[in-house]
Amino acid sequence: MAALRASPFLSQSLPSSSSTSQSPRRSRGRITATALSRTSRNPLSLKTGCHGGTKKTLLARRGRLPCMPTKEEVGAVGGTEDEEERYLTRTAGWGVRRMGRVGEEMRRVALVQAEAFHVPVALFNDFFFDFFKAEVLSALIYKLRNSPPDRYACLVAEEADAATQLLQAPFENIIGVVDCTVQDEGDILNNLQGVQEYFYVSGIAVLPSFRRRKVGTALLKACEVLALEWKQSFMALRAYEDDSSARGLYSKAGYRVVSRDPGWVTWVGRRRRVLMIKDLPIHDPQVEQQ
Repeated sequence: MAALRASPFLSQSLPSSSSTSQSPRRSRGRITATALSRTSRNPLSLKTGCHGGTKKTLLARRGRLPCMPTKEEVGAVGGTEDEEERYLTRTAGWGVRRMGRVGEEMRRVALVQAEAFHVPVALFNDFFFDFFKAEVLSALIYKLRNSPPDRYACLVAEEADAATQLLQAPFENIIGVVDCTVQDEGDILNNLQGVQEYFYVSGIAVLPSFRRRKVGTALLKACEVLALEWKQSFMALRAYEDDSSARGLYSKAGYRVVSRDPGWVTWVGRRRRVLMIKDLPIHDPQVEQQ
C-alpha cells in the first residue's frame, strides 16, 4: 500500500461556528489533492510571505519563491497541554492524539503529509517538495485559526511506549496524520438520512518506513472516538476506486461504498473516487443524562 489516504487531501471545508440548521450553507474554500499536486508542478499560486530582503519579498508576491510560514505565524496558533498529551486511542502500540499547536509539531505534520502526497517532478524536485510542504503548513495554520475546536482537528499517531518517546524530541515521534472536520456538503448529505452534517476524514498519511504496521488502523479508530465525542452519527471519506489497499483498510474499519464519481472524470485525466460511509451509534440525550 503506497499510502493510506482518504482523498482528496485536505478536502474538508472550514467548519462553521454555528449549527448548519440555523444558517444557510455557504460556499467554502477548500484545498484538494488535485489542487496541491497541480501546485507542486506550477508554483505560481503561492501567496505566502517571505523575509530576507526586498527582492525576495517581491518574488514571493509574484509567486516565484516558496517560503515557509514564519515562526511567529506558526507560534501564534495557541493550544493546551491537554490536547498535546491525551490519547484518543491506543492500538497495536500506537497512540493517537490531537496535534499540539506548537511550531515544530505543526511543521512535522506538514512534512508527513507532504511525504505522502507530493508528486515527484523530473527537475528541481527538492524545490517543489519544499514548496508543497509550505502550502500544506499554510493550510493547516489557516484551518486551526479559523475553526472551532469541535469542528476541526488534526490527529497524530506516535509510538505509545514512553521509553521510546524519550529517545527523540516529541515532534519527531509523529509518524502518521489525519484530518477530521464536521461538514455539510450536499453531495454527501444526499447519501445520509436524518442529519444535517457529518464527520469527514481526509488526508490520512503515514511515513513510508511505518506503513503496513497498523498505523492507519489506529488513526481511523481515533477518528471514530472523536466523532462520537462530537456527537456525529455518520463518518465519511473518499478513496480512489483503484486503490484496493486503502479501500480494504476502510472496509475492515466498517466503511461501505455508497457512491462513485461519474465515469467522465477519467476523460479529463482524474482518478475516479468512491464515497465511503460508516454509521455511528445514534446519540440519545436521555440516555446520556443517566
